[in-house]
Amino acid sequence: MSTIKIATHNGHFHCDEIFACFLLKNLPRYADAEIIRTRDPKVLAECHTVVDVGGVFDAEQRRFDHHQKTFTDTFNSLRPEKPWTIKLSSAGLVYVHYGKEIIQELLKKESLEEHERNHLTEILFDKMYENFVQEIDAIDNGIDIGENIKYKINTNLSARVGFFNPGWNDPNPAEKEETGFKQAMQLIGTEFLDKFHYYIRQWWPARALLEQAIAKRFEIDPSGSILVFDRSFPWREHLFDIETEQKDTLGDTIKYVLYPDLNKTWRIQAVPLNNKSFDNRLSLPKQWQGLRDDELSAKADIPGCVFVHASGFIGGNLTYEGVLTMARRSLEIGNSNKRKIQE
Repeated sequence: MSTIKIATHNGHFHCDEIFACFLLKNLPRYADAEIIRTRDPKVLAECHTVVDVGGVFDAEQRRFDHHQKTFTDTFNSLRPEKPWTIKLSSAGLVYVHYGKEIIQELLKKESLEEHERNHLTEILFDKMYENFVQEIDAIDNGIDIGENIKYKINTNLSARVGFFNPGWNDPNPAEKEETGFKQAMQLIGTEFLDKFHYYIRQWWPARALLEQAIAKRFEIDPSGSILVFDRSFPWREHLFDIETEQKDTLGDTIKYVLYPDLNKTWRIQAVPLNNKSFDNRLSLPKQWQGLRDDELSAKADIPGCVFVHASGFIGGNLTYEGVLTMARRSLEIGNSNKRKIQE
């Protein structure tokens, strides 16, 4: 059987076509594929799959270019159930069409039951696009992060890939280009897999710990508004997902999470309004904010207080009993203030 050929353009390379090639080579049928770098239309026509060159987007024909004037596709336009509206690069095009299959292949290497792999495929397909691929699409298409930008980020993945290109005064540019392309693919692959493994090995297992804490919340306090963890872990996204799933029974009743820090003292953290918000459902009391140690302990009338941040989103106490008292007192003050407003 002849080797599958993946074609992309030669000359100065970019993050998107290198990443597109890396993604394809994670599929078994492309594992041994040869990457051809050319702009020759005759050679492109003979290749099985073409990315970032050729002026054609046709998924059925495995042509994934985005440079033609007629191209306007986004993740949302190709998958209307998805929210992302950044114009796609060749990386995004390949990811939209093959991303789920690639993630399924990567998940086969993990110790997971089939039903969990299927469930995680859907979750990680979205997470990896939103938090990895989308940035590559945006930068390749010249889309700024936002308005009124005060400084430029020069150390993103796309910028670092660019450093592998030969310099203008390189004595052997053709040789450097081929070597640099391979080095850049290794860099992108390592970072993509690092992100993937974070989600599967750290982020996802945290959900089970959060579910356990939610199940025990009434043992902590009759309000059910306080969660206690035995360690710090990524809980915010999971909490909002679980609340959405259990909105009839859970809603937004959870106000604080408590957990030990590395110094074996305890932290109290207010739950934000949403995953991207800096505002809280119930900040620690205003009269505590910005105070520390003895002054804070005296003001709160709670022994062992360490600090409360000036914004009221986090605080600390030397003991579990102390931090739990801070949470309960905060609830009391918050409820009292709410009643005064209503009156």
